[in-house]
Amino acid sequence: MHFRDLTEPQLLALAITAEEEDSHIYRDFAESLRADFPASAALFDQMAVEEDGHRHRLTELFRQKFGEHIPFIRRQDVRGFIARRPSWTTRTLRPERARGEAALMEIQARRFYEAAAQRAGDAGIRQLLNDLAQEEQRHEATAENISQEQAASGQLGSETEAARRLFVLRFVQPGLAGLMDGSVSTLAPLFAAAFATGNTIDTFKVGLAASVGAGISMGFAEALSDDGKLSGRGAPWLRGIVCGFMTTVGGIGHTLPYLIPDFHLATTIAIIVVAIELAAIAWIRRRYMDTPLLSAIYQVVVGGLLVFLAGWLIGSG
Repeated sequence: MHFRDLTEPQLLALAITAEEEDSHIYRDFAESLRADFPASAALFDQMAVEEDGHRHRLTELFRQKFGEHIPFIRRQDVRGFIARRPSWTTRTLRPERARGEAALMEIQARRFYEAAAQRAGDAGIRQLLNDLAQEEQRHEATAENISQEQAASGQLGSETEAARRLFVLRFVQPGLAGLMDGSVSTLAPLFAAAFATGNTIDTFKVGLAASVGAGISMGFAEALSDDGKLSGRGAPWLRGIVCGFMTTVGGIGHTLPYLIPDFHLATTIAIIVVAIELAAIAWIRRRYMDTPLLSAIYQVVVGGLLVFLAGWLIGSG
């Protein structure tokens, strides 16, 4: 069914369903943010209550005009209507993203009411739809005012810092652990194979196996180490994927050069890649873990150099 083909009862029924869905989405936002971002959760609680008020007014008008039975018409049943993103996928939603999505929802709701009012022939229905369009526009300003008040009180600043800490806990730490393990632990088997065989293809196979194996191992280890409920580190499967992927990436980086047939050229490039990987690890530790840069470089380079020497000595022996 196309929007232009909707009758007045169907327009009201669609509006009722849309308001109910928006209210649920705002409450889902609030619940996903409540533990870590109470100021944003309070904003979405308030917006959900306002959407409930709209739904009650629409429902009362429908009953007055058309009776007790309200057809169940959803956004996805109407062609040309923008569907909402499922709110149950927002377990790791950040406050600024939720606010941006809410602003888009309010704009879309206002445009819907404006278009629906133009199609309504009944004066009472048209007036309510126009009133709701204006209220949706005010909601945008209200949300902005609340955000400004919370920013002035320091609540949003606290939430920004909390969001940064959670990002570090849930993504940077497992990713960094994986990158360090993949970059460093695969050096010994890779260069041992390289100097023992002098064959680039065999070395590549060893490096690939070591990288993938380390990725699987680190992924499971991270996922099983902590369920995230008490530590706030988020879903274990997500941390496991991040850690396992970054572990594999860390090992693959200096393995790929051995696809080059020339052994000396491949080894030279691999050593350069290792230096870049270690520098990247030091920078990430400096950027997100507040580790002094010289200290981070010293720790990473010394560790990588020792592992490289172990592989070289074993492979050359």
